[in-house]
Amino acid sequence: MKFIKFLIFLFFVIGGSMTAGTASAQFNNTILFVPHDNRPISFQQTADNIRALGYNVITPPENLLGSRDDLGHPEALEEWVMANASKADFAVLSADSLVYGSLVASRKHNIPADVLQHRAQVFSALHQKYPYLPVYVFGSIMRTPQTSEASSEEPDYYRVYGTQIARYTALSDKQEKDGLTKKEIREMDDLKKAIPQASINDWLSRRAGNFTVNKYLISLTRDKAISYLVLGCDDNARYSQTDRERRALDKFAGAVDSYKSVAGVDELGMIMLARAVNQLKGDIPFVSAHYAAGIGADTIPAYSNEPIKDSVKTHINVAGGLQINNDKRADLVLLLDTDEKGVTYAANDPDNTLTPRANTVSFVEMTGRYLAEGKNVGIADIDFGNGADNALMNILWQKGYLAKLGAYAGWNTPTNSSGYAIAMGMLASYADKDETIEMLVPRYLDDWLYQANIRQQVANKMDSFTGEGDYGDTKTRIIQAQQYATELMRQAVVKYGLTQFPNQQSLKNVRVEFPWHRLFEAAFIIPKE
Repeated sequence: MKFIKFLIFLFFVIGGSMTAGTASAQFNNTILFVPHDNRPISFQQTADNIRALGYNVITPPENLLGSRDDLGHPEALEEWVMANASKADFAVLSADSLVYGSLVASRKHNIPADVLQHRAQVFSALHQKYPYLPVYVFGSIMRTPQTSEASSEEPDYYRVYGTQIARYTALSDKQEKDGLTKKEIREMDDLKKAIPQASINDWLSRRAGNFTVNKYLISLTRDKAISYLVLGCDDNARYSQTDRERRALDKFAGAVDSYKSVAGVDELGMIMLARAVNQLKGDIPFVSAHYAAGIGADTIPAYSNEPIKDSVKTHINVAGGLQINNDKRADLVLLLDTDEKGVTYAANDPDNTLTPRANTVSFVEMTGRYLAEGKNVGIADIDFGNGADNALMNILWQKGYLAKLGAYAGWNTPTNSSGYAIAMGMLASYADKDETIEMLVPRYLDDWLYQANIRQQVANKMDSFTGEGDYGDTKTRIIQAQQYATELMRQAVVKYGLTQFPNQQSLKNVRVEFPWHRLFEAAFIIPKE
């Protein structure tokens, strides 16, 4: 099997879809990493996964990265990259940070087009200065939130007209792809009249700037200045402005095999870091994928425009792996917890109880079979969005499987989770048990205990705290909210035995913080013993 993998690796290197010359290079096991913002999952948690395997991950000072209130410092980031690139074997860089300042900034900035174009030249300049440094870039195709309520990171007018803008541009996309009915044509005309021209012009002009930058990044990839480029689509749908732009960019890229677009954004830093590690290892991980009973692979999850099987295949490819149908040869067996009917539920919904769904028990039985065979098993928990399936996690806990998994993710959108689980599972194939536990614990704290449970408990308690603040902005109630979340988390880690995992006794003193001053993002501070 190793010989077969070596031949495949050699084929990719010679063919140019991986970085030529890396197989024989002398490495320092150092990766330069610029995330798309300073959220814990984007920044420290992701970098720490790579560090857990013994790699040196160089990251920028946090004050250079975008946050909720500070949209980032792209010029200072460029200087930092240029000053530190000589230390690295690979550079994994967020285009959103280096061009706009952050992922959020890419959605609401007012930066002139010529400034964006000038900033995008950082990748060309980096290649000219360090021609042998492989540069992996991840960026975004601007999202299309489907409702006004989902517009916390958009311009203010989207809170009023967002649902109408999303629908209007969806109809425009459908008109291009499949044509419209007479009823839809009338609806489109009505929407055009209802949306202020200044609002739709602003939204589309910002998207045009983003589209132009992405075309330039593809051109740099075609010219080998960027070694590999992936563009992600967050908050997407079958008919949407996001999907329309994705199709146009894919067409522009043509046969550039070192470019991919995929559903999801927040997982891409982890995916590209895994690609760098696979290159450092000189390996192409083999991945087999299996789904819960029901619609399974054909599920089109929330926030996506494509069947999950397509996203999984692309994520595996982007991470430097190969999807296979042979479990015996698989370095990672990926199991995806999908709803029987292909529906994506909300993790903080009251229906996310300990009562198993129709296919939960059979999914756990499948997990147990692969673990009994000694396989490296990763679970993408995507039955629910923005948190774990409580029934699934409760049974996995009861069976004693949590410490035996190689990977787990159930956070944010389903494609965020599946992509993250793929990358983590690949890394686990190189890790020992302690290193794997180091990667698993933050996911259990965040995706399961916090997002699917404690988050809602804290939200329900907010009005009883003194001062001001709510779910979306904790304001002066943040200290009380953090203290309550910490109390609940400490109780949960003891209840579920996470403190009994190897070298995890300090979890009993874990602390929960809300660095973005809202309950959706949480940081978990684990003291070092």
